[in-house]
Amino acid sequence: MTTARKTASRQPKVRILIGAATALGPGKVDLLEAIARTGSIAAAAREKNMSYRRAWLLVDTMNRCFRDDLVVRTTGGRGGGGAKVTPMGLDVLARYRDMEDKAAASVREEVAAFADLLAEEE
Repeated sequence: MTTARKTASRQPKVRILIGAATALGPGKVDLLEAIARTGSIAAAAREKNMSYRRAWLLVDTMNRCFRDDLVVRTTGGRGGGGAKVTPMGLDVLARYRDMEDKAAASVREEVAAFADLLAEEE
């Protein structure tokens, strides 16, 4: 595997800790984006290969860690229920992705050098 491929597959991951809880990290951000795309916690959970309960617990943690909810649920009815990423949630997503890009750019050379020290992926 070339250094460029090693580097691309081994980018730093950003986690935002608030107290003992991880308010936001790669998995939660991916879930949040899936909820925004699908309009459903259940559908997002299926897309991410996790149980609904796990997805709901992650959403609940995110909602508790931020001043305003990042995801709101809508009640069922004729069309069924769903979920929506709030404007605050969309803002948090954009800020997270921006921080992720800045973090990766700031350590690009170090990641490339570090990747050369790692064993080949199989």
